[in-house]
Amino acid sequence: MAERGKGVFLVRHGATEWSESGRHTGRTDLPLVEKGRQQARAVARLLAGRHFVMVLTSPLQRARETCRIAGFEPSAEVSEDLLEWDYGAYEGLTTAQIRDRRPGWTIWDAPPPEGETLPQVAARAEHVIQRARAATGDVLLFAHAHLLRVLAARWCELPAVEGRRLPLETGALCALGYERETPGLVLWNAR
Repeated sequence: MAERGKGVFLVRHGATEWSESGRHTGRTDLPLVEKGRQQARAVARLLAGRHFVMVLTSPLQRARETCRIAGFEPSAEVSEDLLEWDYGAYEGLTTAQIRDRRPGWTIWDAPPPEGETLPQVAARAEHVIQRARAATGDVLLFAHAHLLRVLAARWCELPAVEGRRLPLETGALCALGYERETPGLVLWNAR
């Protein structure tokens, strides 16, 4: 297990056309827009001079491009566990469009048809947490909003559904760590 005080740094990928319009973007492989590239450069400045013993990135190009622009691609390992939630039949739709069909719907309360369930996403997040806790120093992850929100909730030993309380902006830097022996949020939505 990693020493207490070692951190897990989370970076949500920069903005894409769909994130800017509020469309659920799970497995659709979109590039960053200029705003997203600017956000990745800002992450590079925030992380300048830091050393990470492990860098993991989602295989999707919006995360990999953010990782590359931030300067961490040479040491990054692609991890399928960091893929965004599979939104199934809701891929590409906005929450408002989904609620036209299913009033009051949230991803946290009902899985999308033909998509992943919250326990499936949480299982992937748990695998990443195990790897991070076994690391001998700071870890850096490039991934997606819902997956990182679930991961942060589970890091804090909360039910995965509590990720609903952690809104996460594009291009944001977050950090998980410890308050003595208790896992917690150290930084959230930094820019």
